[in-house]
Amino acid sequence: MTDLAGQGRDAERLDWVDTAKGICIVLVVMMHSTLGTEEALGGEGFLGAVVTFAKPFRIPDFFLLSGLFLGRVIDRNWRLFADRRVVHFAYFYLLWLVIQSVAKYGEVAQNGGPAGFLAHLAEGLVEPYSTLWFIYMLAVFSVVTKLLRRLPPALLLAGAALLQIVPIPTESYLVEEFCARYVYFVGGYLFAGPIFALAAAAGRRPGPALAGLAVWALVNGWLATSPSGFPGFPTLASLPVVGLLIGSAGALAIVASASLLVRAGGPVTETLRVCGSRSIVIYLGFFLPMAATRTLLAKTGIIADIGLACLVVTLVAVLVPLGFERMIRGTWLKFLFRRPRWFHIAEAPRARRPALETA
Repeated sequence: MTDLAGQGRDAERLDWVDTAKGICIVLVVMMHSTLGTEEALGGEGFLGAVVTFAKPFRIPDFFLLSGLFLGRVIDRNWRLFADRRVVHFAYFYLLWLVIQSVAKYGEVAQNGGPAGFLAHLAEGLVEPYSTLWFIYMLAVFSVVTKLLRRLPPALLLAGAALLQIVPIPTESYLVEEFCARYVYFVGGYLFAGPIFALAAAAGRRPGPALAGLAVWALVNGWLATSPSGFPGFPTLASLPVVGLLIGSAGALAIVASASLLVRAGGPVTETLRVCGSRSIVIYLGFFLPMAATRTLLAKTGIIADIGLACLVVTLVAVLVPLGFERMIRGTWLKFLFRRPRWFHIAEAPRARRPALETA
């Protein structure tokens, strides 16, 4: 979800990346909105099938896209690298950790009052909190990859894959997510060239690309919905090795799909592109409008169809952060989505976009 402005050599390249990010952020918001709304309303809706289908590749693609441009900064000095890849994410993680925690004060403080609230914030420094875990992990992945960049690429990739495949018992959410997701970030970093080539090839040859996507969709859907029969692995897509393969295939399928959408154009593509170009704004801000809308629908019952209710919650959760960011742009509240200059440890990059992004 990092900004790619100025990192490509042409607008088409940026468009497909932003479109791919847009697909991912919409799927992530849809997942949170649908599962929460279905639980609140006590039933299942039609979006549940989409959420299930997207589960194998939803997060892998996010991290693959986030690793694509790490090569631009990984060999820079540590101060500049840390400013772009650590301090940047730390600012927004800490800021929105406080915002989300205040919004859920009673839940996080429990019976401990202010002391319990402060203890919760302290725990959030070492264990990623709520939906903010993705931003936390981006900083961790970036630092680890820079430290390990001298390793042979094959060894680095094999090690990351092994972490993903081998079940590692741990009570740490940080360790669990690191093991499960790092391979996709590394894959984006190591295979940036072939991934861009895949996107270009899909755009040039839409027929074969669509045929390949159709085959992938059938296989992914089957694996995502078929029980595995093994304890701890609810579906075939969750099995070791299978999960890695189908997650990687799904991430590449989103790359190809985004390229085809850009080639086709139209309002849907433009909407996804806009969402992708401001994906981290949506990611930071979707939680509050999602929760408020879900609560309103559950209490009033104004929408009887659960699937439609899930769709409404998803749309509100995506659109409200975009509208709010646009409204506060240029005001003193811009710090919510733009890191202030005083929070830089290296020269701040010249702004290219109005929303939160990074090199």
